[in-house]
Amino acid sequence: MDVPVWAWAITLGLIVVMLAVDFVGHVRTPHAPSLKEAGMWSLAYVLIALVFGVFVLWGWGGEYGLQYFSGYITEKSLSVDNLFVFVLIMASFRVPREYQQKVLLIGIVIALVLRTVFIFLGAAIVSEFSWVFYLFGAFLVYTAVTQLRQGSEDEEFKENGVLRLTRRMFPTTEGYVGDKMLVRTEGRWHLTPMLIVMIAIGSADVLFAVDSIPAIFGLTQEVFLIFAANAFSLLGLRQLFFLIDGLLDRLVYLNYGLAGILAFIGFKLVNHALHENELAFINGGEHWTVIPEPNTWVSLLVIVGILVVTTVASLTVGSRQEREEATDDGTGGGQAKRDTSIGDLYR
Repeated sequence: MDVPVWAWAITLGLIVVMLAVDFVGHVRTPHAPSLKEAGMWSLAYVLIALVFGVFVLWGWGGEYGLQYFSGYITEKSLSVDNLFVFVLIMASFRVPREYQQKVLLIGIVIALVLRTVFIFLGAAIVSEFSWVFYLFGAFLVYTAVTQLRQGSEDEEFKENGVLRLTRRMFPTTEGYVGDKMLVRTEGRWHLTPMLIVMIAIGSADVLFAVDSIPAIFGLTQEVFLIFAANAFSLLGLRQLFFLIDGLLDRLVYLNYGLAGILAFIGFKLVNHALHENELAFINGGEHWTVIPEPNTWVSLLVIVGILVVTTVASLTVGSRQEREEATDDGTGGGQAKRDTSIGDLYR
């Protein structure tokens, strides 16, 4: 895929404009967005991502367009899992509702920068060592099994190494000081919980990139498409967080859907590695065609199909099962818990 400089410039310029609109139009004046506001902007960001896909179709043809859409849908679906952790982080740090937009946006910018580094490093490794697809594929299959063994609602937020190191190295204030990230107290600069939670959001998302970056390499090896799909899926997370307020807990089968997507892409990566095999201890170092590689259309249909089945099952069978369990319990507490919105965690 030959990507001219002007195409990179347009893509980067669009991302900068989207970030500027978020900073100036939404974050500068702290407020808790309404459902209407979150819905309108979520739709706008999805439409921008779809228009970009049409641009890829027009400029490079159907195959690359399908690769982009497959990558975007995969990254978008995996990013929903990020929101569970974001909820836990927000609750753990007791972030005031009106400041959550700023926390999410700064955290997403940090994640976007770090993911970009991962993407270019991954592309360089893949281009030199085709056997790395074995590692990527095995890791995704392992991650899929992990998704099946533990649901997102059972997870607890734990500070990672980056966050612990930050706390040890710099003095921090006891509580929030408006939406400031740094304040000068008693002649010394102190970090506020606002900056700490932004680092937590950004570094937590990078951990998710360990799953998602190998996953999208299973759909396309074009750096331009991988970068764009990651950027557009990340930039829509802030609006999505507030739009699906209260819906996350109802996606009771989400971990099964994500496991299915990761397992499918893991299989694709291993199968591709066999087709390109150069390892002497596998088939004598010769290419090994076990089964034909699924084309981009098949990949897209499988991913979309898994997401549709997971969502419908969660909102029908899963919801009915929870209502029955709540009734059998005699308290109704289970359903009441499901009806609690994300916003209620901070009131």
